[in-house]
Amino acid sequence: MFLRRFRLSRDIGIDLGTANTLIYVQGKGIVLEEPSVVAMDLEEGEPLAVGDDAKMMLGRTPGNIRAVRPLRDGVIADFDAAEQMLKTFIQKCNEGRGIIAPRLVVGIPSGVTSVERRAVREAGLAGAREVHLIDEPVAAAIGAHLPVTEAIGTMIVDIGGGTTEVAVLSLGGTVLSESVRVAGDEINDSIGVYLKKVHNLVVGERTAEEIKIRIGSAFPNNDFDMQSMDVRGLHLLSGLPRSITLQAGDIREAMAEPLNKIVDAVKRVLERTPPELAADIVDRGIMLAGGGALVRGISDLVSHETGIFTHVAEEPLLCVVNGCGQVLDNFKRLRRVVDTPEFARNAVRD
Repeated sequence: MFLRRFRLSRDIGIDLGTANTLIYVQGKGIVLEEPSVVAMDLEEGEPLAVGDDAKMMLGRTPGNIRAVRPLRDGVIADFDAAEQMLKTFIQKCNEGRGIIAPRLVVGIPSGVTSVERRAVREAGLAGAREVHLIDEPVAAAIGAHLPVTEAIGTMIVDIGGGTTEVAVLSLGGTVLSESVRVAGDEINDSIGVYLKKVHNLVVGERTAEEIKIRIGSAFPNNDFDMQSMDVRGLHLLSGLPRSITLQAGDIREAMAEPLNKIVDAVKRVLERTPPELAADIVDRGIMLAGGGALVRGISDLVSHETGIFTHVAEEPLLCVVNGCGQVLDNFKRLRRVVDTPEFARNAVRD
Protein backbone atom coordinates (compact mmCIF):
# COMPACT_ATOMS: atom_id res chain seq x y z
CA MET A 1 0.00 0.00 0.00
CA PHE A 2 2.86 2.37 0.93
CA LEU A 3 4.64 1.81 -2.38
CA ARG A 4 1.44 2.46 -4.29
CA ARG A 5 1.06 5.88 -2.73
CA PHE A 6 4.68 6.95 -3.27
CA ARG A 7 6.69 6.76 -6.47
CA LEU A 8 10.22 5.54 -5.69
CA SER A 9 11.92 8.34 -7.70
CA ARG A 10 11.82 10.38 -10.86
CA ASP A 11 15.17 10.37 -12.64
CA ILE A 12 16.64 13.72 -13.66
CA GLY A 13 18.63 14.98 -16.65
CA ILE A 14 20.75 18.11 -16.17
CA ASP A 15 22.40 20.48 -18.60
CA LEU A 16 24.95 21.91 -16.17
CA GLY A 17 25.91 24.99 -18.14
CA THR A 18 28.27 27.85 -17.40
CA ALA A 19 25.50 30.40 -17.93
CA ASN A 20 22.30 28.43 -17.29
CA THR A 21 21.23 25.15 -15.72
CA LEU A 22 18.30 23.26 -17.24
CA ILE A 23 16.65 20.24 -15.66
CA TYR A 24 14.50 17.50 -17.20
CA VAL A 25 12.41 15.32 -14.89
CA GLN A 26 11.39 11.94 -16.26
CA GLY A 27 7.68 11.92 -17.04
CA LYS A 28 7.40 15.71 -16.66
CA GLY A 29 9.75 17.19 -19.26
CA ILE A 30 11.81 20.35 -18.69
CA VAL A 31 10.81 21.77 -15.32
CA LEU A 32 13.61 24.24 -14.56
CA GLU A 33 15.67 26.75 -16.57
CA GLU A 34 17.60 29.15 -14.36
CA PRO A 35 20.98 30.96 -14.38
CA SER A 36 23.92 29.07 -12.88
CA VAL A 37 24.40 31.60 -10.07
CA VAL A 38 24.55 31.20 -6.29
CA ALA A 39 24.42 33.95 -3.62
CA MET A 40 26.23 32.77 -0.47
CA ASP A 41 25.95 34.20 3.05
CA LEU A 42 29.62 34.28 4.05
CA GLU A 43 28.87 34.46 7.80
CA GLU A 44 26.50 31.47 7.85
CA GLY A 45 28.06 29.56 4.94
CA GLU A 46 24.60 28.92 3.52
CA PRO A 47 23.08 29.86 0.14
CA LEU A 48 20.74 32.85 0.31
CA ALA A 49 19.49 32.50 -3.25
CA VAL A 50 20.03 30.29 -6.29
CA GLY A 51 19.23 30.84 -9.96
CA ASP A 52 17.14 33.84 -11.06
CA ASP A 53 17.08 35.48 -7.61
CA ALA A 54 20.87 35.13 -7.25
CA LYS A 55 21.55 36.56 -10.72
CA MET A 56 19.79 39.78 -9.72
CA MET A 57 22.39 40.15 -6.95
CA LEU A 58 25.45 39.99 -9.24
CA GLY A 59 27.50 43.15 -8.72
CA ARG A 60 25.07 44.44 -6.08
CA THR A 61 26.01 42.54 -2.88
CA PRO A 62 27.35 43.89 0.44
CA GLY A 63 30.52 42.52 2.01
CA ASN A 64 28.84 39.62 3.85
CA ILE A 65 27.15 38.22 0.72
CA ARG A 66 28.92 36.80 -2.33
CA ALA A 67 27.07 36.17 -5.60
CA VAL A 68 29.10 33.81 -7.80
CA ARG A 69 28.86 31.73 -10.95
CA PRO A 70 30.28 28.41 -9.73
CA LEU A 71 31.11 27.20 -13.26
CA ARG A 72 33.67 28.81 -15.52
CA ASP A 73 34.64 27.62 -18.99
CA GLY A 74 32.30 24.66 -18.61
CA VAL A 75 33.90 23.27 -15.43
CA ILE A 76 33.38 23.71 -11.70
CA ALA A 77 35.44 26.64 -10.41
CA ASP A 78 33.79 26.83 -6.96
CA PHE A 79 32.97 23.31 -5.77
CA ASP A 80 31.03 24.27 -2.62
CA ALA A 81 28.81 26.74 -4.47
CA ALA A 82 28.22 24.25 -7.31
CA GLU A 83 27.26 21.54 -4.83
CA GLN A 84 24.79 23.85 -3.06
CA MET A 85 23.32 24.96 -6.40
CA LEU A 86 22.83 21.41 -7.69
CA LYS A 87 21.38 20.23 -4.39
CA THR A 88 18.90 23.14 -4.31
CA PHE A 89 17.83 22.64 -7.93
CA ILE A 90 17.40 18.88 -7.48
CA GLN A 91 15.33 19.34 -4.32
CA LYS A 92 13.17 21.95 -6.07
CA CYS A 93 12.49 19.61 -8.99
CA ASN A 94 12.06 16.39 -7.01
CA GLU A 95 10.07 17.74 -4.06
CA GLY A 96 7.31 15.38 -3.04
CA ARG A 97 7.98 13.06 -5.99
CA GLY A 98 9.79 10.15 -4.42
CA ILE A 99 11.25 8.47 -1.36
CA ILE A 100 14.52 7.44 -3.05
CA ALA A 101 17.11 9.88 -4.41
CA PRO A 102 16.97 10.11 -8.22
CA ARG A 103 19.42 8.92 -10.87
CA LEU A 104 21.13 11.80 -12.68
CA VAL A 105 22.37 12.13 -16.24
CA VAL A 106 24.52 15.27 -16.48
CA GLY A 107 25.80 16.86 -19.68
CA ILE A 108 29.40 18.12 -19.43
CA PRO A 109 32.01 19.40 -21.96
CA SER A 110 33.88 16.64 -23.76
CA GLY A 111 37.28 18.20 -23.06
CA VAL A 112 37.16 18.16 -19.26
CA THR A 113 39.79 16.22 -17.31
CA SER A 114 39.15 13.16 -15.14
CA VAL A 115 39.52 15.37 -12.04
CA GLU A 116 36.87 17.77 -13.37
CA ARG A 117 34.56 14.83 -14.19
CA ARG A 118 34.96 13.56 -10.64
CA ALA A 119 34.09 17.02 -9.26
CA VAL A 120 30.84 17.10 -11.26
CA ARG A 121 29.95 13.58 -10.15
CA GLU A 122 30.63 14.35 -6.48
CA ALA A 123 28.61 17.57 -6.65
CA GLY A 124 25.70 15.65 -8.20
CA LEU A 125 25.84 12.96 -5.53
CA ALA A 126 24.81 15.61 -2.98
CA GLY A 127 21.23 15.06 -4.14
CA ALA A 128 21.25 11.81 -6.15
CA ARG A 129 21.86 8.09 -5.70
CA GLU A 130 23.99 7.74 -8.84
CA VAL A 131 25.39 10.13 -11.43
CA HIS A 132 26.05 9.35 -15.10
CA LEU A 133 27.93 11.82 -17.30
CA ILE A 134 27.35 12.43 -21.00
CA ASP A 135 29.44 14.58 -23.31
CA GLU A 136 27.50 17.69 -24.28
CA PRO A 137 27.91 17.32 -28.07
CA VAL A 138 26.47 13.79 -27.89
CA ALA A 139 23.56 14.96 -25.73
CA ALA A 140 22.99 17.97 -28.03
CA ALA A 141 22.93 15.72 -31.11
CA ILE A 142 20.40 13.39 -29.49
CA GLY A 143 18.29 16.38 -28.44
CA ALA A 144 18.48 17.80 -31.99
CA HIS A 145 17.14 14.48 -33.35
CA LEU A 146 20.31 13.60 -35.27
CA PRO A 147 20.77 9.88 -36.11
CA VAL A 148 23.70 9.42 -33.71
CA THR A 149 23.20 5.64 -33.30
CA GLU A 150 23.23 4.95 -37.06
CA ALA A 151 26.21 4.40 -39.37
CA ILE A 152 25.98 7.98 -40.61
CA GLY A 153 28.44 10.77 -39.95
CA THR A 154 26.94 13.85 -38.31
CA MET A 155 28.64 17.04 -37.11
CA ILE A 156 27.34 19.02 -34.15
CA VAL A 157 28.69 22.36 -32.89
CA ASP A 158 27.41 23.14 -29.38
CA ILE A 159 28.18 26.78 -28.50
CA GLY A 160 27.48 27.25 -24.81
CA GLY A 161 28.40 29.89 -22.26
CA GLY A 162 31.93 28.74 -21.42
CA THR A 163 32.88 26.20 -24.08
CA THR A 164 32.25 25.37 -27.71
CA GLU A 165 32.07 21.65 -28.47
CA VAL A 166 32.69 20.45 -32.01
CA ALA A 167 32.15 16.73 -32.65
CA VAL A 168 31.73 14.21 -35.43
CA LEU A 169 29.47 11.35 -34.33
CA SER A 170 28.63 7.92 -35.74
CA LEU A 171 27.22 4.64 -34.38
CA GLY A 172 26.50 6.12 -30.96
CA GLY A 173 30.05 7.28 -30.37
CA THR A 174 32.34 10.27 -30.86
CA VAL A 175 34.72 9.80 -33.79
CA LEU A 176 36.41 13.19 -33.47
CA SER A 177 35.87 16.08 -31.11
CA GLU A 178 37.41 19.33 -29.99
CA SER A 179 36.49 21.50 -27.03
CA VAL A 180 37.58 25.14 -27.01
CA ARG A 181 37.02 27.45 -24.08
CA VAL A 182 35.65 30.19 -26.29
CA ALA A 183 31.88 30.71 -26.34
CA GLY A 184 29.17 33.10 -25.14
CA ASP A 185 31.15 34.49 -22.19
CA GLU A 186 34.15 35.22 -24.41
CA ILE A 187 31.89 37.05 -26.88
CA ASN A 188 30.47 39.14 -24.01
CA ASP A 189 34.02 39.92 -22.83
CA SER A 190 35.04 41.03 -26.33
CA ILE A 191 32.18 43.55 -26.32
CA GLY A 192 33.29 44.85 -22.91
CA VAL A 193 36.90 45.21 -24.12
CA TYR A 194 35.75 47.07 -27.25
CA LEU A 195 33.71 49.57 -25.21
CA LYS A 196 36.63 50.17 -22.85
CA LYS A 197 39.20 50.68 -25.63
CA VAL A 198 37.13 52.67 -28.11
CA HIS A 199 34.65 54.54 -25.92
CA ASN A 200 36.39 54.52 -22.48
CA LEU A 201 33.19 53.01 -21.11
CA VAL A 202 33.00 50.23 -18.52
CA VAL A 203 29.90 48.00 -18.47
CA GLY A 204 28.98 44.89 -16.52
CA GLU A 205 28.44 41.31 -17.72
CA ARG A 206 24.67 41.70 -17.98
CA THR A 207 24.92 44.85 -20.12
CA ALA A 208 27.47 43.25 -22.46
CA GLU A 209 25.18 40.24 -22.88
CA GLU A 210 22.20 42.50 -23.59
CA ILE A 211 24.20 44.29 -26.29
CA LYS A 212 25.07 40.93 -27.87
CA ILE A 213 21.43 39.83 -27.89
CA ARG A 214 19.98 43.08 -29.22
CA ILE A 215 22.49 44.24 -31.84
CA GLY A 216 25.15 41.51 -32.04
CA SER A 217 25.70 39.63 -35.30
CA ALA A 218 28.28 37.30 -36.83
CA PHE A 219 27.89 37.98 -40.55
CA PRO A 220 27.54 41.24 -42.52
CA ASN A 221 23.99 42.38 -43.19
CA ASN A 222 23.63 45.89 -44.56
CA ASP A 223 20.14 46.42 -43.14
CA PHE A 224 20.86 45.08 -39.65
CA ASP A 225 24.31 46.73 -39.39
CA MET A 226 22.53 50.11 -39.30
CA GLN A 227 20.62 49.17 -36.11
CA SER A 228 21.66 51.09 -32.98
CA MET A 229 21.31 50.87 -29.21
CA ASP A 230 21.82 53.31 -26.33
CA VAL A 231 24.18 51.94 -23.66
CA ARG A 232 24.91 53.30 -20.19
CA GLY A 233 28.09 52.68 -18.27
CA LEU A 234 30.90 54.27 -16.24
CA HIS A 235 33.15 56.65 -18.19
CA LEU A 236 36.80 55.94 -17.35
CA LEU A 237 38.14 59.48 -17.90
CA SER A 238 35.49 61.42 -15.97
CA GLY A 239 34.59 58.68 -13.49
CA LEU A 240 30.91 59.48 -14.05
CA PRO A 241 28.02 57.53 -15.61
CA ARG A 242 27.57 58.20 -19.33
CA SER A 243 25.33 57.06 -22.17
CA ILE A 244 26.52 56.36 -25.74
CA THR A 245 24.90 55.06 -28.94
CA LEU A 246 26.34 51.90 -30.52
CA GLN A 247 25.95 50.68 -34.11
CA ALA A 248 25.36 46.98 -34.84
CA GLY A 249 28.15 46.96 -37.43
CA ASP A 250 30.71 48.05 -34.81
CA ILE A 251 29.60 45.32 -32.40
CA ARG A 252 29.95 42.70 -35.16
CA GLU A 253 33.59 43.73 -35.59
CA ALA A 254 34.10 43.59 -31.80
CA MET A 255 32.74 40.02 -31.73
CA ALA A 256 34.82 38.84 -34.69
CA GLU A 257 37.82 37.43 -32.80
CA PRO A 258 36.01 34.86 -30.58
CA LEU A 259 33.70 33.92 -33.46
CA ASN A 260 36.70 33.26 -35.71
CA LYS A 261 38.19 30.99 -33.02
CA ILE A 262 34.97 28.95 -33.06
CA VAL A 263 35.08 28.68 -36.86
CA ASP A 264 38.75 27.64 -36.71
CA ALA A 265 37.83 24.79 -34.32
CA VAL A 266 35.17 23.60 -36.81
CA LYS A 267 37.74 23.67 -39.62
CA ARG A 268 40.30 21.70 -37.59
CA VAL A 269 37.79 18.93 -36.89
CA LEU A 270 36.72 18.82 -40.55
CA GLU A 271 40.35 18.50 -41.66
CA ARG A 272 40.76 15.37 -39.50
CA THR A 273 37.42 13.76 -40.44
CA PRO A 274 37.67 10.42 -42.35
CA PRO A 275 36.54 10.71 -46.01
CA GLU A 276 33.36 8.60 -45.66
CA LEU A 277 32.13 10.62 -42.71
CA ALA A 278 33.14 13.88 -44.39
CA ALA A 279 30.94 12.94 -47.36
CA ASP A 280 28.00 12.38 -44.99
CA ILE A 281 28.57 15.79 -43.39
CA VAL A 282 28.63 17.52 -46.79
CA ASP A 283 25.30 15.81 -47.61
CA ARG A 284 23.62 16.46 -44.25
CA GLY A 285 25.26 19.74 -43.24
CA ILE A 286 26.52 21.03 -39.89
CA MET A 287 24.12 21.42 -36.96
CA LEU A 288 24.52 24.31 -34.48
CA ALA A 289 23.18 24.04 -30.93
CA GLY A 290 23.54 25.90 -27.63
CA GLY A 291 22.80 29.51 -26.74
CA GLY A 292 25.60 30.77 -29.01
CA ALA A 293 23.72 29.39 -32.01
CA LEU A 294 21.19 32.19 -31.47
CA VAL A 295 23.74 34.87 -32.45
CA ARG A 296 22.45 36.42 -35.66
CA GLY A 297 24.19 35.19 -38.79
CA ILE A 298 26.41 32.60 -37.14
CA SER A 299 25.13 29.82 -39.41
CA ASP A 300 25.91 32.05 -42.42
CA LEU A 301 29.42 32.64 -41.08
CA VAL A 302 30.14 28.90 -40.65
CA SER A 303 28.66 28.11 -44.08
CA HIS A 304 30.73 30.86 -45.71
CA GLU A 305 33.99 29.74 -44.08
CA THR A 306 33.57 25.97 -44.54
CA GLY A 307 31.53 25.76 -47.75
CA ILE A 308 29.12 23.35 -46.00
CA PHE A 309 25.43 24.09 -45.42
CA THR A 310 24.95 24.96 -41.75
CA HIS A 311 21.65 25.09 -39.90
CA VAL A 312 20.53 25.85 -36.36
CA ALA A 313 18.67 23.28 -34.25
CA GLU A 314 14.96 23.93 -33.68
CA GLU A 315 15.43 24.72 -29.97
CA PRO A 316 19.20 25.23 -29.60
CA LEU A 317 19.08 26.16 -25.90
CA LEU A 318 17.23 22.95 -25.03
CA CYS A 319 19.19 20.43 -27.10
CA VAL A 320 21.52 19.19 -24.34
CA VAL A 321 18.85 18.87 -21.65
CA ASN A 322 16.44 17.20 -24.10
CA GLY A 323 19.23 14.79 -25.04
CA CYS A 324 19.79 13.95 -21.35
CA GLY A 325 16.04 13.37 -21.02
CA GLN A 326 15.98 11.02 -24.02
CA VAL A 327 18.84 9.04 -22.50
CA LEU A 328 16.81 8.63 -19.29
CA ASP A 329 13.71 7.59 -21.23
CA ASN A 330 15.67 5.05 -23.32
CA PHE A 331 18.43 4.16 -20.87
CA LYS A 332 18.98 0.57 -21.97
CA ARG A 333 19.22 1.51 -25.65
CA LEU A 334 21.41 4.60 -25.14
CA ARG A 335 23.48 3.61 -22.10
CA ARG A 336 26.59 3.27 -24.31
CA VAL A 337 26.71 7.06 -24.70
CA VAL A 338 27.04 7.79 -20.96
CA ASP A 339 30.09 7.59 -18.72
CA THR A 340 28.99 5.13 -16.03
CA PRO A 341 30.88 4.97 -12.70
CA GLU A 342 32.00 1.55 -11.49
CA PHE A 343 29.66 1.48 -8.47
CA ALA A 344 26.60 2.11 -10.69
CA ARG A 345 27.25 -0.47 -13.41
CA ASN A 346 25.34 -3.23 -11.65
CA ALA A 347 22.34 -0.89 -11.31
CA VAL A 348 22.44 -0.11 -15.03
CA ARG A 349 22.13 -3.81 -15.88
CA ASP A 350 18.99 -4.16 -13.78
